[in-house]
Amino acid sequence: MGYMKYFLFLLLVLSTILMNVVVGQEKSNRIVINADLGKETISKFIYGHFAEHLGYCIYGGIYVGEDSNIPNTRGIRNDVVDALKEIAPSVMRWPGGCFADTYHWKDGVGPKDQRPSIVNVTWGGVTEDNSFGTHEFLDFCELIGAEPYICANVGSGTVQEAAEWVEYVNSSAKSPMTELRKKNGREEPWKVKYWAVGNESWGCGGNMTPDYYADLYKRFSTYMRAGRPYRVASGGTDPDFEWTETVLKKTQKFRNLIQGYSFHYYTFCHGWGDKTAATKFTENDWFHTMKNTLVMEERLERHIALMDEYDTENRIGLIADEWGNWFTVEPGTNPGFLYQQNTVRDAVTASLYLNIFNNHARRVKMANIAQFVNVLQAMILTKDEQIVKTPTFYVFKMYKVHHDATLLPIDVSCDDYKYEDMTLPSISASASKDKDGVIHVSLCNIDMNKSRSVEIDLRGTDKLSKSSGEIITSAKENDFNDFGQPEKVNIQKFTSFSVKNNILKVDLPSKSVVTIELNK
Repeated sequence: MGYMKYFLFLLLVLSTILMNVVVGQEKSNRIVINADLGKETISKFIYGHFAEHLGYCIYGGIYVGEDSNIPNTRGIRNDVVDALKEIAPSVMRWPGGCFADTYHWKDGVGPKDQRPSIVNVTWGGVTEDNSFGTHEFLDFCELIGAEPYICANVGSGTVQEAAEWVEYVNSSAKSPMTELRKKNGREEPWKVKYWAVGNESWGCGGNMTPDYYADLYKRFSTYMRAGRPYRVASGGTDPDFEWTETVLKKTQKFRNLIQGYSFHYYTFCHGWGDKTAATKFTENDWFHTMKNTLVMEERLERHIALMDEYDTENRIGLIADEWGNWFTVEPGTNPGFLYQQNTVRDAVTASLYLNIFNNHARRVKMANIAQFVNVLQAMILTKDEQIVKTPTFYVFKMYKVHHDATLLPIDVSCDDYKYEDMTLPSISASASKDKDGVIHVSLCNIDMNKSRSVEIDLRGTDKLSKSSGEIITSAKENDFNDFGQPEKVNIQKFTSFSVKNNILKVDLPSKSVVTIELNK
């Protein structure tokens, strides 16, 4: 019996030791960055934007008309232009969205007083006077320094209409379309590179089958050729892998006709159509928002796997040209205008999205948040002559450092964010090295309540000593920036970190987004 008691005692000691090891592993937050193994470039077009004729995005958000009391340049708001320049906008998608497949571009060129009005049947049933058209949009892109990305009407338009639009915008040859452009005040072509061939053709873009759309895509793309455009095929819904496979298979022998493939993903708090308020939410809502954002990575990777199968040369770019949070509209606003506020929760999910896109930069060549002003997860909100920069705006400003930088391979091991009987990885991260050799590490802690201590091993680089940090967070998870009030959520200096012998140690607050800059 003495031996048995001794044996049981040893088992107890060993089990205690093992338990402590396991617990210690669970609480360990460790990241390895291989600074010498970067091969892919994080395209600046991942930090793209989207402007649709929806609610107050175009009218009131971008365009107020030349006679407005709001300071403007040719009708385009100066304050919005100046704000956008802060985040270095790379590309702007227009005119939709669902609106694109009801839009006939010739309605939006020529003298404004001669442009016909239409009803925006997609968004709110309001009158669209077409005062903001092709020339105004491309003027706006020139003012903010962004590449334009135009979505052609496939749902209700014709091949000829799309081909003539590309010719009008891109051709320098003498033709009826180029003469019309010159008559309307633009001598030289704009040379727009990026063109979407329809939008959500599975739904609002025509309720098509993948086979029908793939054949239609080939037909449209054959004639949309002026200026050697980068043509983007419409993807299916985010879990529709059959649509992706069909389009890739049916265009495989037509390499010259397809350069990009569209992918859309929205975060709904508790699943499609189940929306909660943008500013009034519980931890249950917060947790499920993070959970549903992280689902996007799995969907993205499955589409990328299909692209790798049919496009082994990695020639076709995945274009995530609609993404973001979709919550309930603000009380008292038009349900068809999709106007929502923007909190710390939006900042954290924006960081999650951007880290995922960065880390898949081999295939993801563009992404466009929906939308840049007054709609869904906006960068900017406007009300008359006032503007607000949202928490998401500041994430885009913070992440400018990753534009066209080299993606650094990263391995993240972290403990879980636990809520009730559910868990999620608590930390998301991406890292890059710019042309001057400066390393930037971006982190977010999705836990609404608990901070994290993180150790980052920076391998394959000379000794790093100079460093600085920035943080986005706030006292409350539902803090937001509002008109006429001091900003609650923006970029602040961050000092809760140290670097020694290329080991970076960071105390990452709850519900925060952090970027640290490291120099030799």
